[in-house]
Amino acid sequence: MKEEIIIAGFGGQGVLSMGKILAYSGIMQGQEVTWMPSYGPEMRGGTANVTVILSDRKISSPILSNFDTAIILNQQSMDKFENQVKPGGLLIYDPNGITRHPQRKDISICSIDAVDISAELGNAKAYNMVVLGAYLNNKKIVELENVIKGLKKSLPERHHNLIPMNEKAIKVGMEKVNSIQTV
Repeated sequence: MKEEIIIAGFGGQGVLSMGKILAYSGIMQGQEVTWMPSYGPEMRGGTANVTVILSDRKISSPILSNFDTAIILNQQSMDKFENQVKPGGLLIYDPNGITRHPQRKDISICSIDAVDISAELGNAKAYNMVVLGAYLNNKKIVELENVIKGLKKSLPERHHNLIPMNEKAIKVGMEKVNSIQTV
């Protein structure tokens, strides 16, 4: 098993932390993991992306040009990464702020209204956990219990009181993801 993922959006959407939590989750599950962030100098509001590889074997390189899954949170990232999803792969996106929806017919496509869902949950900071839940519903790469362990590892101890809220956001994202197209 090997899963190559890109998570891309604006800085401040929790792109890098979502990738870090996913990477820690893989470690908790005994997988080989790489986590490679990329962001502009402006960070919050600028573009950011992270590649994560989860594997049951050694990983030869963290550098990727094509992905099994792309999680897209803004139009710039859709334009840049849609064509880099491998045929048969998965693209998950939040339609808020997307003006050109995915066009590919050779990949599975799912959407998650994470902005609206996190607002319903009463915490805009839960946005990235809602999106992570959408991913976990589609790819059974890591167990939810290991994601919670990954959350504990990546959050400073002073924020551990937020773990139940994050777990709830993940579960809601798992429930509310919409499958648009499957291949």
